[in-house]
Amino acid sequence: MTMPSASESISPVEAVRHFNRFYTHQIGVLHEGILKSSFSLTEARVMFELSTRQDSTATELANTLSLDMGYLSRILRNLQKRGLIDKQPSATDGRQSILTLTEQGHSAFATLNACSRNEIEAMLHPLAPTEQTRLVKAMQTIEGLLGSPAKPEVPYILRSHQPGDMGWVIHRHGVLYAEEYGWDETFEALVANIAAQFIQDYDPKRERCWIAERDGEVVGSVFLVKQSDDVAKLRLLIVDPKARGLGIGKRLVAECIRFARQVGYSKITLWTNSTLLAARHIYENAGFRLVHEEEQHSFGSDWVAETWDLEL
Repeated sequence: MTMPSASESISPVEAVRHFNRFYTHQIGVLHEGILKSSFSLTEARVMFELSTRQDSTATELANTLSLDMGYLSRILRNLQKRGLIDKQPSATDGRQSILTLTEQGHSAFATLNACSRNEIEAMLHPLAPTEQTRLVKAMQTIEGLLGSPAKPEVPYILRSHQPGDMGWVIHRHGVLYAEEYGWDETFEALVANIAAQFIQDYDPKRERCWIAERDGEVVGSVFLVKQSDDVAKLRLLIVDPKARGLGIGKRLVAECIRFARQVGYSKITLWTNSTLLAARHIYENAGFRLVHEEEQHSFGSDWVAETWDLEL
């Protein structure tokens, strides 16, 4: 498929239609399953939107994706039947249901997201860096001219953990706590032990790790692990400085609370320290209450350890 030469007469309408045919073929939109999966393009877009939102209704999804409500309802029923989404009555509007991805849904979306990255990387690989820059700028020009300036860009997505994520968690904790609080490498060793234990003893029915990703780069994480049959423990909440201010920390904690309630825990507990003011603010706003304080000397510093609990 070749574009007519400059000497040939072609209208703007035909030029756009030609480009549409080229690009839909390039990215495989016409295939029955997007990214060689069992999902249609629309199903994948619905799962993407749910992965980026704390709470969403069918009406909000229909408006965001410009979908007919009847068509969207059929898609949602199919995804629910496959165990990928969960519907709960809205606490503020009895006519609406809150839609969220289930654990299986998060896992399926993480696979789709990874496949999408791999496919785009393969498409870009033959191009030299300067050609990649030209391509991205051309795409940004198209998006800027045709897109609605009033519609905000989705700032990040949440997904389940994948191979390699634990290395990021350990590294960023070690670097950031050294830079911001002066903690030594013994704290990084503690984080490494926690991450290793999570992988070795992982119970997917009652435990979860959420990874925040922005523009293909990991920028945050949190863990919810089983402490007892009734109590879950929130661990290793971190947001990279470059992504702070986007509400990622608040969203990660909210996902922990939602999941803990969903699987039947009666309480979430967490351990933090008095100098982590932003995290303490998130915990307090989410309903956690400070239940214990103790002075500590560890990780090369003096600080006050705190235990916070949330009754579910």
